Amino acid sequence: MRTLINDIIKKEGEKIELMGWVDVRRDHGKLIFIDLRDRSGKCQVVFLGKDKALYEKASQLRSEWVVRLVGQVNKRPENLVNPNLATGAYEVLAEDLEILNEANTPPFDLSTDGTEVHEEVRMKHRYVDLRRERLQKNIRNRDTVIAMMRQFLRGQDFIEIETPILSKSTPEGARDYLVPSRLYPGKFYALPQSPQQYKQLLMAAGMERYFQIARCFRDEDTRGDRQPEFTQLDMEMSFVNENDVMEVVETMLIQIVQTLYPHKRIQQVPFPRISYKDAMKKYGSDRPDIREDKDDPNLLAFCWVVDFPFFEKVDGGGWTFTHNPFSSPKPEHVEWLMEKKNIGDILTTQYDIVLNGFEVGGGSIRNHRPEALKKVFEIMGFEEERIQNNFGHMLEALGSGAPPHGGIAPGVDRLIMILQNEPNIREVMAFPKTGDGRDLMMDAPSEVAREQLKELGLEVKKEKK
Repeated sequence: MRTLINDIIKKEGEKIELMGWVDVRRDHGKLIFIDLRDRSGKCQVVFLGKDKALYEKASQLRSEWVVRLVGQVNKRPENLVNPNLATGAYEVLAEDLEILNEANTPPFDLSTDGTEVHEEVRMKHRYVDLRRERLQKNIRNRDTVIAMMRQFLRGQDFIEIETPILSKSTPEGARDYLVPSRLYPGKFYALPQSPQQYKQLLMAAGMERYFQIARCFRDEDTRGDRQPEFTQLDMEMSFVNENDVMEVVETMLIQIVQTLYPHKRIQQVPFPRISYKDAMKKYGSDRPDIREDKDDPNLLAFCWVVDFPFFEKVDGGGWTFTHNPFSSPKPEHVEWLMEKKNIGDILTTQYDIVLNGFEVGGGSIRNHRPEALKKVFEIMGFEEERIQNNFGHMLEALGSGAPPHGGIAPGVDRLIMILQNEPNIREVMAFPKTGDGRDLMMDAPSEVAREQLKELGLEVKKEKK
């Protein structure tokens, strides 16, 4: 039975079987040493020259070859202990070796953190790049954080519900990714920019407390730290106010940091709350970096930004929403919304959670009355027909007896990026795309066969130059 490498510290004197990758091979004449690596860690394996057949096979080994070996666990001499390895006080004396797969020469050095390698080269060979220790740690810690999110929310009586990926295209801010329907030629699904409407429909359905580790898709123009698809912790709660939602999220984030990142310090608890107006006046940004010491990589300065304007002017003199159209105004401004007056002064129940100058989540209390949501679209200049075509299902659902509700969606990628002290979200995603939306490893987006287009009733027209 296979033993994981980090468990050899419990196996002194025993014969064990290991499987993994050759990290490094060192030939010392009558001795060959390899560092063997698996998901749990690394250890040193020794091959003695007196077993000529085994020694000859070991001399063929190269970095990233996949092997199975059998050997005895021995303690290393005290002066040869490697303090940098969890297994550094032990080594395995090899008795048998099987080469499971050879490997081409790696496209780059995996013993470094990878920052010296051009990012596009790393992304082209991501399955190799992911073997490096830093990225293994990032992806495994990401999993641990998500597992704790799930555990925490279940303890708060939330239930996890999956919502559809194929949905309807509606104007919610960013450009939709469209998916043509083969069965209904000329019609399209859209990939969700977020599960916003579905989670509100779940509140109308009486679920009361929902969450989901949700994939979101936005066809945005090239931006350095954005991705066409990303992950958020999507949440919604019924019969709550702003404080209720913020308290749940704040408690969860504090527990994650204290449990999983105890070496980090949260600057202020409870998190300070700053109005949008004050944030812009004092910091010139609605994502203020309020750290007392910006040179401290383990300082986490959370804050809430609240009291956002509901609407902003667009070119041409009309109005659009600042965050999303489903938010509710502050209670004292409901009358202004319903009467469509003082539009520029209406404040919304939007709240953003900011960490070290990055927005890591945003949410709001929603308009749970159909007449109030309809007023938002009217202020934005939507005609009755467009309102019904795009959002008739929402208006009908809210009119079926929907409770007051609100939610938030912390961004998983950005939160992990900051907790792991990484410079961008691509370093904490398993298979990211470039800033301009390309998957260099899979060579996507790519052309498809003419037959596939024909099935969908589509034709690609080349742009004339």
